[in-house]
Amino acid sequence: MSQLTELSAVKCFGGWQKRFSHASQTLGCDMQFSVYLPPQAKQGQALPVLYWLSGLTCSDENFSSKAGAQRVAAELGIILIIPDTSPRGEGVADAPDGAYDLGLGAGFYVNATQAPWAEHYRMYDYIADELPKLCDANFKLARAAIAGHSMGGHGALIMALRNPERYSSVSAFAPIVNPTECPWGQKALSAYLGDDSSQWQQYDACALLSEAGTNWTMPMLVDQGLADNFLDSQKLSRPLQALCEQRNVPAEFRYHADYDHSYYFIASFIEDHLRFHAQHLR
Repeated sequence: MSQLTELSAVKCFGGWQKRFSHASQTLGCDMQFSVYLPPQAKQGQALPVLYWLSGLTCSDENFSSKAGAQRVAAELGIILIIPDTSPRGEGVADAPDGAYDLGLGAGFYVNATQAPWAEHYRMYDYIADELPKLCDANFKLARAAIAGHSMGGHGALIMALRNPERYSSVSAFAPIVNPTECPWGQKALSAYLGDDSSQWQQYDACALLSEAGTNWTMPMLVDQGLADNFLDSQKLSRPLQALCEQRNVPAEFRYHADYDHSYYFIASFIEDHLRFHAQHLR
């Protein structure tokens, strides 16, 4: 297990907003991630944790600086762990045309099998296995929940659907729920996994839920802005809601007039998500 190097620490609502780096064996590069430790962490007891997965173009710092989640996390005694969205560093492949939706900042939380991506782009294994083990070894963690935005909402949903024993609840803001059928997902999945679309299904929340059927019982909350420019073009939220209704899967989908795809939307409703998870984490 690699060691953590503390990069920064800022006092925040009685706790600490910190940033760490470590050498990732899974990704074959150095990685950074952010952690909010609420004031209860200094008392020594294990605390519940919420993993937050960010969207396209983001790093581990967008959520910690823009969402305003620390105040409520401090009140509820929840640790926030915020990983980066892709491998980084010299020698890590990037989109040759500098596109924002492939390569750096766009790992899509999958294990790539195609060159040149396969060497480093194994974000699924990093989020599902390496990062939790690293954090368990360095922080006192109790039960876990997972949440995310856009591409990170996709990541949170597939992590929860494929690993239901690891998380008490899942939530998402404007998630990509059917990547096999939307432009962002098709571009990323074909690049990372190849042209055989049968290999894509393991990273598609709608496909995974179809397979799980009525056996899926994990509490789920999804918020979606109706002024989101990507709502229809990237098929956000609605296909998963339709599937949940068809299969009588309990899940709450909320739609908000005039809200877009930005962190202003996330900041407006992040308190609801933290309180939702707190109910199930305890």
